[in-house]
Amino acid sequence: MIKKFTAFLFCLLFIPALSYADKRPLGVGFILGEPTGLSMKYNLGPTTAIDGGAAWSFSGKDSFHLHSDLLFHTNNLFSVQNEDIRTNGFDLYYGAGLRLKFNDGDDSFGIRAPIGLEYLFHDAHLGVFFEFAGILDLTPDTDFNINAGIGLRYFF
Repeated sequence: MIKKFTAFLFCLLFIPALSYADKRPLGVGFILGEPTGLSMKYNLGPTTAIDGGAAWSFSGKDSFHLHSDLLFHTNNLFSVQNEDIRTNGFDLYYGAGLRLKFNDGDDSFGIRAPIGLEYLFHDAHLGVFFEFAGILDLTPDTDFNINAGIGLRYFF
């Protein structure tokens, strides 16, 4: 069953959307916090994206964490004016997704509800973000946790 969920998450991360052709829709980078690891984002359109992470969790028992979310953006929540760097300002995003956590036979599966802010530097093709995510584990036991982190992605 874990292999099926992993395949599902892989498909969500890497199947491009045919309805939106952005010049640089794919962002790859890292997230620091809980968990810490790799972060990816694919923009499906001007207000939607899919993100994912493969990271190491250090809270409690050390474990490997995979997640994927469908995100909705409110573009330019507020702008920062800078003549040297073209930016879009801060985007608020929120969404829902899935999380798998692998921990020496104590694996868990749950749903995620992330909310965050992202600042885009278009000339440098970089995005800096900060997010919180509420996680409701459904298996093996019902449990609620919160993840938080800051990250950086380069957009291709």
